[in-house]
Amino acid sequence: MGTGIMALDSLLNSPRKLTRGLLDSHLVESLLTPNPVERYVGMIDPVWSRRDVRAKVVAVERQTPRSVTLTLEPNSNWNGFEPGQHVGVTVEIDGRLTTRFYSPAGAAAGKGLELTITRHPGGKVSEHLADIAAPGMVVGLSPAEGEFTLPSTRPDHLLLISGGSGITPVMSMLRTLCAEGHDRPVTFLHFARTPQDAIYARELQALGEAHANLNVVTVFTREGTKPQHLTRATLKSICPDYLAAETYVCGPNALVDAAEKLWKRDRNADRLHTEPFTLPEPTVVAADATGSVTFKRSGIAVENDGQSLLLQAEQGNLSPRHGCRMGICHTCVCRVESGTVRHVRTGEVKTLNNELVQICVNAPVGDIEIDL
Repeated sequence: MGTGIMALDSLLNSPRKLTRGLLDSHLVESLLTPNPVERYVGMIDPVWSRRDVRAKVVAVERQTPRSVTLTLEPNSNWNGFEPGQHVGVTVEIDGRLTTRFYSPAGAAAGKGLELTITRHPGGKVSEHLADIAAPGMVVGLSPAEGEFTLPSTRPDHLLLISGGSGITPVMSMLRTLCAEGHDRPVTFLHFARTPQDAIYARELQALGEAHANLNVVTVFTREGTKPQHLTRATLKSICPDYLAAETYVCGPNALVDAAEKLWKRDRNADRLHTEPFTLPEPTVVAADATGSVTFKRSGIAVENDGQSLLLQAEQGNLSPRHGCRMGICHTCVCRVESGTVRHVRTGEVKTLNNELVQICVNAPVGDIEIDL
């Protein structure tokens, strides 16, 4: 038996030694090279890592037919999050590691990490977790990131608006405020398809009853004869002084777009903070679908069909890094050497010269060369 293996055997037969410093010893790792201690300890405790953030699923709840709520217990490398941020979740599917980004739903100072994930048709990770997530499952985590967050000095008046699975970041904001004892006015407006799709419905009702400063309203968009959506009339009936409130909106593109148009017309856009929570609708502008997309580093060129740069790269059998696929996480940023792009959600057109761009939400306009 080699020296390194004997050292490991001694550690495994003495749990006290294993937990009192030797795990972090560079000496042990060097003895085991090229089979680092991380690999062996991972056989005993798959959550442990000297560097990586990992978490074990400790509870699973299915609040609605389309969602799964996971309570995670991260390892000591986890540094927490601010309410409203998102975190990358990495799972192994068919032998390949795949990452998608989700917003924690719990209070920022709470124990553990809560993620509520809604199943999306064709969503590789959301369907995988909805189907097989169970206590004991281990996932990888990225550090929390994102600017869709509450200011450290909490506003005197808050309006939180969400739609569908976009409830998670604003739910985190609400839970954090309640945990802090925030006593200024808060209006929480959530849009769900039907009562069966209303995530956190019971908790929201309980919070509204327990906190005099909190007004909770849920609107069902597919109930009744007339669909209910975000309008100025809706806002005035629920929160008459909504223009005085610092407002946070997260949800489908249609909800975010409606909010941005309303606040822009009211000339109050500086009080509005938004984050879309669904994939942009795949629109193709016929006039843009000309020329070719050249992936310089790979030596591949494809005929420009007007779709996003990410989709066209994948159709060219490339596998660029990506995460959310909706323009939130910035994992897919690549350098455009020359060419023009159109943002698939806003329609904004930019001509680029050696500039970085998110390839999941930008489509080429004519010829383009990208460092990929």
